[in-house]
Parts: sequence; structure tokens; C-alpha cells
Amino acid sequence: MLEIWGRKTSSNVQALMWAVGELALDHIRHDVGHRFGGTDTPEFTAMNPNRTVPVLRDGTNPPLWETGAILRYLATAYGPDPFWPADLIARTEVDRWAEWSKINIALGFTGPVFWRVVRTPPARQDPEAIAAALAALEEKLVLADRRLAEHPYLAGPHFTLADIQFGHILYRYYDIDIPRADLPSLRRYYDSLTRRPAYRAHVMVSYEDLRET
Repeated sequence: MLEIWGRKTSSNVQALMWAVGELALDHIRHDVGHRFGGTDTPEFTAMNPNRTVPVLRDGTNPPLWETGAILRYLATAYGPDPFWPADLIARTEVDRWAEWSKINIALGFTGPVFWRVVRTPPARQDPEAIAAALAALEEKLVLADRRLAEHPYLAGPHFTLADIQFGHILYRYYDIDIPRADLPSLRRYYDSLTRRPAYRAHVMVSYEDLRET
């Protein structure tokens, strides 16, 4: 039985929970962080000295933190081929796109765009900074759009760990009130994700409690 610490509105927790859902793993999730608190307790700090979520414990194994490391652990321990390929070259291709997604898409959206649009009160928002962040993000999304014009999924013909790292950002990207570039292959891909039950359950989650007014 997996134990997971983290609130459902955390985008990192959503990526982890989506993977857990896709892999149909038994789990218990504990609400921790943001309005729930709990990350500054001695017990939580002993699991993760960074005091961030998510944290995962699998049975008697030591607790794990850092979303990318947790996802790779779950993929290695429980993921079938081709979600996490057995072949080294094929696995590295999936891992490459997963890492690209984390660095270029997740980090390029969450702080520079989402926080400035949703987590900042309207009176304090900086439209020029938002526009610049969107332009930088969409330079990378253009690359994904071209890739998805040739393949149904980010790393190729199959749904993989790379789609977890990439796709979990797209719900908020398409849901918040921002201008968006015309990226038809990306939109087709996102629409296909919204038909996945685990995506709907764990990623398409209201973030209204994060909104600053």
C-alpha cells in the first residue's frame, strides 16, 4: 500500500496521483500543505527535510521526495512496458521528454504564468510579465505541438511517463483566463487526455482555493 502526503490542488501531487491512477495502485493520500499545514511537523520533516509535497512511502521502504524521482520509482517498480520501457534506449527517450517537460513546461508555467494569473490579486498583476512568460512558454509548446503532429503521445506512439510530466500542466493552461497560441496538435492531445479517467479524477481538479482576489 502506497502512502502519499500532499494536497490534491498541488500540481506536483496531481502528477503523482495521475500516475498512481493510471497504474491502478492501492494508496492512501494524506492532505498536507497549504491550508492543511503539517509540513513543519517533526514527523513530516523527518520524511522530507525540504518540507515540500509530495512525499511517498511504499511499504517499509524509506520515504521518497522530489516528484520526478517518485515518478521514476513508480514507473520502475510498477510500470509496464511501454509506459516505462525495458529497453534502455527507449526508456531514455521517454525520460528525456519527461525531463524536458519538467524543466521547460512545468517550471515555465507554474511560477511565471499560473502564479501571476491565479495566485496574484488582479490589482497587483503585471500584464507585461505575464505576456513575456507566456511567450517564453509557448516557444516550447510549439516544439511539443510539432512533435504531437507526428505522434499521438509526447515520446512516440504510446502513453508513457513523459505524458504524466507534460500533460498534467495542460489542464490549468487551458482553463485559466489567458490568450493562447493556436496549437492544434497540442489541443488534440489535451482533449485526448481529458478522456482518461485518471486524468479527470486527479488533474482536472478545482484550484479555486488557490485563487487570490
